[in-house]
Amino acid sequence: MRSWVRLACWTTSVAGACLLCLFSAAVLWTVPSSAADPPRVDSLTVNTDPGGGVRAAATVFFPARPEVLQAILTDYPHWPELFETRMRMARIERHGDRTLTEIVIDHSLLPGERRLLSESYALSEGGLVTDLRGGDFKRYHRVWRLSSEAGGSQTRAEFELIVEVDTILPDWLVALAMRRELEAHFRIVREKALQRAKPGS
Repeated sequence: MRSWVRLACWTTSVAGACLLCLFSAAVLWTVPSSAADPPRVDSLTVNTDPGGGVRAAATVFFPARPEVLQAILTDYPHWPELFETRMRMARIERHGDRTLTEIVIDHSLLPGERRLLSESYALSEGGLVTDLRGGDFKRYHRVWRLSSEAGGSQTRAEFELIVEVDTILPDWLVALAMRRELEAHFRIVREKALQRAKPGS
């Protein structure tokens, strides 16, 4: 009898948590992010991945040279500033051409803090690859590929992301939240690029 009571309580708590997350997500999606002067984004797709988690891809155009974007992407201490989600950098270790980073993430859809331990290296042709090395994620693989546009004054960025968080939330819900977060991320990167591209910066 007690086991049935415990099972009922557990089922009720899980269902309640899911409903709370759905409500939070609904509120989150109805509040638009500050989208003043967003970057030009072509073909942004965010879908659940058959292997688990979420897969995203986009082509983004930034009004700054590739070197400016490269400097922003490899400015590891300031990575948290590139996202609207609350996070902090807990560790940065440089090992030759690779950098190990540990980020602690406080996401509105996830209970408590989540740790992302990853390793990044720069691409010789311009860009950055980041892969999972530990923490509270099951999968994490992110790629930025940069190339020059408009005679070198602008940047075309090919973006890819595969992420799977260790959570009970369904992947489709994570995908919906991820789309909004990526749109905000691209906008913030654009703002940083414009700041760095100013004469005297």
